[in-house]
Amino acid sequence: MQTGAVILIAEDDKGHFLLVKKNLWRSCVENDILYFRDGQEVLDFLFDSGNGPKQQRGGCYLLILDIRMPKVDGHEVLCRIKENRQLRKIPVIILTTTDQASEINQCYQLGCSFYMVKPVDYQNFMEAVENLGKFLSLKAVKLPTINKGDN
Repeated sequence: MQTGAVILIAEDDKGHFLLVKKNLWRSCVENDILYFRDGQEVLDFLFDSGNGPKQQRGGCYLLILDIRMPKVDGHEVLCRIKENRQLRKIPVIILTTTDQASEINQCYQLGCSFYMVKPVDYQNFMEAVENLGKFLSLKAVKLPTINKGDN
């Protein structure tokens, strides 16, 4: 993934976030990683609201999104991103425990780029994220830039 791209992780389970971050770095992903504890925090970041950090003009982002989160769930986050003309460019990878076909189909219909099921087994979970990291660490993986103000 290109230098300067930022990985956003929206995950309410801090332990899962730490495992994802650790295994992305183990697989040579050197990009900055920002953590959001719920859907509202990531929406505040992307839509320049709230008191937390804000996206940068011309930034490149990739979002790893859990579905079941407090305040605003992953479905709503995905909908809001894909409804916005500029933000819809952000690749969204769903990383969740739900493996129901209806859930998977709904996320793809809403515009997710990939849907990954978190394995219950610790070792398999680590392997899955490490493989994701290997893919993301490829120099050929390019992300679009986001220009603020264009809805």
